[in-house]
Amino acid sequence: MVSPTIDLVIQFGFMLAIGAAMAIAFVTISHFLAPRSANPNKGQPYECGVVPKSDARAPFNVHYYVVAVLFVLFDLEAVFIYPWAITLRSLGTPALVEMFVFIVILLVGYFYAWKKGVFEWE
Repeated sequence: MVSPTIDLVIQFGFMLAIGAAMAIAFVTISHFLAPRSANPNKGQPYECGVVPKSDARAPFNVHYYVVAVLFVLFDLEAVFIYPWAITLRSLGTPALVEMFVFIVILLVGYFYAWKKGVFEWE
């Protein structure tokens, strides 16, 4: 008789092996069944059918990335505030204090970004 822990490890090993075999089989089958084209235009990059006139890796202003990160930061706060608001009555006063601390930390970050001029678009 095999112990339950060893039995679970064996089952996990079988599932891992079957999953890996299926992944390899799918990639191999798609490699053999994929259509092939010898046309030299096949490898050229395009945008909506228009031939590119310059390199696609042009530098972007870092301001775009900063705004995107700030959006994710302040948008993500809703993920934490919504469940807290739903369960506030059962959590009590300590949860209210913790949420005030959380919002103060977010406001400190917001005012820091404002002071640095992140929200000013030129």
